[in-house]
Amino acid sequence: MKILIVDDHTLIADGIRNFIETYSGESDWSVVGHIDNGLEVYGACQEMSPDLLLTDLGLPGMDGIDVIRRVSKRWPELPILCISAHSEMNKLQGALKAGAKGYILKKSSQQTLLNAIREVSEGRVFVDPEFGVDPTELMNTEDLEESFGLTPREKQILKLISEGKRNNDIADTLNIGVKTVRTHRLNLMRKLGAHNATELVHWALRLGL
Repeated sequence: MKILIVDDHTLIADGIRNFIETYSGESDWSVVGHIDNGLEVYGACQEMSPDLLLTDLGLPGMDGIDVIRRVSKRWPELPILCISAHSEMNKLQGALKAGAKGYILKKSSQQTLLNAIREVSEGRVFVDPEFGVDPTELMNTEDLEESFGLTPREKQILKLISEGKRNNDIADTLNIGVKTVRTHRLNLMRKLGAHNATELVHWALRLGL
């Protein structure tokens, strides 16, 4: 299996290459190239015809999500596995919706990488166990904010809460009444099933706010 690595950090790319070719235990796996710019991925796929694309999301030139979308549109049968430092749920969901078949975190173990490559290369979806979610459900749902019915104002307030702002601060920032802020906060807690500010902050992180 020919694997193309896309990551602008050479040290990380070299480490993945070394693991795949030396320690994975898979003699038919090989890294055919390393690309460090999102704009060059399409051409590299044309030239190298990889069997699997392993890509980061934070790329110079072109955002990783756009890379995935473009490549998967041209080569729908090419499995794409994301390796990212981003643990926000919206990043995961965005990658899967764009066409990726897998998503793992850079902090995860080599065994997780191995499992992910095997799964996506065989046509299955793999999501890092760190997320604790069913990948098939993620691929068939709307964006998390929409699935919880959050309004633009509620998302705005949730972001401010995650920044440590108190009700009075939020009211001043948004030029609304404190009572209105309290109402939005209660609605957020009800919709997200949160019981306190700490849990609201957790949700803000999951939603990428």
